[in-house]
Amino acid sequence: QVQLVESGGGLVQAGGSLRLSCAASGSFFTINGMAWYRQAPGKQRERVAAITFGITSYVDSVRGRFTISSTNAKNMVYLQMNSLKPEDTGVYYCSYGRHRDGVLSWDYWGQGTQVTVSS
Repeated sequence: QVQLVESGGGLVQAGGSLRLSCAASGSFFTINGMAWYRQAPGKQRERVAAITFGITSYVDSVRGRFTISSTNAKNMVYLQMNSLKPEDTGVYYCSYGRHRDGVLSWDYWGQGTQVTVSS
């Protein structure tokens, strides 16, 4: 089992920066991926950044502005968000995933942290 707790959200003006943190506890032996998702009001949750087998990936809308990183021990994951835009507003969730039956399944979730970007 893995427990995740996010922090670092808040209110920021457009063009500003925030750094989200995710503190993880439990067993990471089977963990193959770590990610940040966000859910904007009235929209589906989307994965904005991930690290899977050491390779980072980003959704197009944040590439070049957001950076995901983690500790080698996998007990912390960060999302550095620069040049924030109002459309980045939403609840940001940390998630850990493991491979099951050949598919990476995002099984563990935090409670989320609110990010609000004002124009």
